[in-house]
Amino acid sequence: MRKLLLLTFICIATKLSAQVLPPAVIPTDTIPAIINYTDDNGTVKFTPQLRALRPIAGAPAPFFTYFWEFGDGTFSFEKEPVHTYLDSILTYSARLYATNNYDDGKRPPTRPKKVIIKRSKAMLASAPAPSNIFQPGSSITLKNNCMPKPGDDMMLVLGYRNKAGNLTNNLGGTIAILYNDKEFSSNNFDLTETRTYHGEKTEDLQKLNTFAYSPVKKAKDNLYYASVSPGISQAQIDEILAKEALVLRDQVKNFKSSKAWHFENLKAGQENFVFMDFKTTPEMIKDTNAIVRLSGVFIPDDPKIEREIFNVELQIVASHDPNKMSLRRTRMDYRFTGKHRELTYRVDFQNTGKGPAKKVNVGVSLSPVFDAGTIKVSRTKPEVKSCDSAYANQSCLKVVPGADSVNFIFNNIYLPGTQQEGVHDADSTKGFVEYKIKFKEKPKKLPIYTRASIIFDKNEPIVTNKATGRFKPGLSPGIILGYGFPLQSKGSDYLTQKNITVGASISPYSSYGKYLQAEIYLSDFKEVSQTRTVAGNRDTTIGKVPYIISSRTRTTSTKVTTLNMVPVSLRYNFNDYIGAGVGALVSIDLNNTFKNNINYALKGVNGVPDENLAVLADKFRKVFSDARASVFADVVVGKVRVGPAIGFRYFYDPKSSVSHASTYVTWKF
Repeated sequence: MRKLLLLTFICIATKLSAQVLPPAVIPTDTIPAIINYTDDNGTVKFTPQLRALRPIAGAPAPFFTYFWEFGDGTFSFEKEPVHTYLDSILTYSARLYATNNYDDGKRPPTRPKKVIIKRSKAMLASAPAPSNIFQPGSSITLKNNCMPKPGDDMMLVLGYRNKAGNLTNNLGGTIAILYNDKEFSSNNFDLTETRTYHGEKTEDLQKLNTFAYSPVKKAKDNLYYASVSPGISQAQIDEILAKEALVLRDQVKNFKSSKAWHFENLKAGQENFVFMDFKTTPEMIKDTNAIVRLSGVFIPDDPKIEREIFNVELQIVASHDPNKMSLRRTRMDYRFTGKHRELTYRVDFQNTGKGPAKKVNVGVSLSPVFDAGTIKVSRTKPEVKSCDSAYANQSCLKVVPGADSVNFIFNNIYLPGTQQEGVHDADSTKGFVEYKIKFKEKPKKLPIYTRASIIFDKNEPIVTNKATGRFKPGLSPGIILGYGFPLQSKGSDYLTQKNITVGASISPYSSYGKYLQAEIYLSDFKEVSQTRTVAGNRDTTIGKVPYIISSRTRTTSTKVTTLNMVPVSLRYNFNDYIGAGVGALVSIDLNNTFKNNINYALKGVNGVPDENLAVLADKFRKVFSDARASVFADVVVGKVRVGPAIGFRYFYDPKSSVSHASTYVTWKF
């Protein structure tokens, strides 16, 4: 009975516990962005359906930013855009790219959505409204939906237009995107998909880049330029061709990857767009304040129209945060870095509030290596003048340097908030300050950290990422001149003899702290021993001439030339003047020569003069006769980072139990 009651209790408890257990947590990072829409005779209102945002402790409230591709060559950055389809096509493929800001998850995946238009009456065709993403007077532009994040994807729009002032209808030409700049060893992007909507055809940019040297292409271009520009001379045509080739070569040589298209019949004032999906590779440099570049190229067929290049610089990020700090060229060559080296920093900020900001205070902590007195503001957004020359209540920028910080204060500005009613342009809510600064003196070869704090009006400060500047290791070749000597009594082994060493080393340039070093050098050993034997009045004949051997001297010698290699040694510089290291030495005897010489002292008979007779009794030579391994430890004093410096090194050969030492002088370059 007890067992039955116990089993009944267990069953009831199990059922109850199953009922009160919380449901399994379903991961939300894989939930795609869902597109909902309503159609009113071709005018479509889009609304997004996205996963819940997950706040990061201590960060501002998370939010999404949006990029819509409508499937007809147009787009929008609004949250709930309204778009009118004018084409006769009734089915389109729309896409939503949502970026999670201040959220600890991944971006919602993008899935194409078929948009079916039910039109009861014909739509009047009209030119689409200008996109407002081109800079004034520019024919080409690039626009990205987010900053690149390693392992994530990024959307890029390449826009081109027949701008006002060209006075040319039905314009043709070539557009191209250049990416994966050669500054980085690994590729930063894979171009996974491109979508065109205006008949653009893929073109080989490399062939176009060398067309000026192709006689056939050059002849065709001569005819073309002569037809569109009557009276043009051959010299002018050659100059045009040379400039065209030079523009492309100068750009292409800085990038490892490219994609190009040829377009035709671009009407006056018409804007077209190419959509590109980039996958940021996991190998992308992990420094989350490094700057990568992309470049758009516009080459019209008409030589009278200007060739244009549009460059963008994108900061690699660890998370999608609109407030960030970056350093242009985070990797520097220490050999050429000195007091007058100038670094360029940029602090980006975005007002994510419900109202406009009238004052933005960007405080930057300065590393002790910088001279605050050399700060120069190069660019700002919004563009404002210095408060030193502004009139009362004018929008201006005040720069307040301190001992270890500097404040850039935007006064009397109007920076809309992303959540402000009536604000649809996300770019209008963003700003930045870019400045240059120099070192006080040549810095130590250590990372340089800088961080910013941004205050909108009287709100709590927002702390950015650290912008980290690092020095490239660099290679420093060096020379080694040494003198080795034994640490024990003289023995029969040549290793216990004195020797001279000459060689070279390779290591990082001017290392601070620990580093690795490799060496190779030659050692020359020479061992000599003598034995004297007296043979009393012993007769001999040399060439029928009688002599008496008065003495005989035997001399043996060994000469060894050794190749010594230190595949790697671990070293540490304690400061500018003292260093130490440990490592392993591999020695190979390149040449081992043994000689046995006998010298006879001969006394002449019957007026024959005395003679000395040297005889080589024995000789042998071995090549690559022996290989040994030993360990060593040393200390070095002097200018240990570059040289000159003097070192003392102790060796121990565990196989032969022989120990010896050497002093050496080293100088690195």
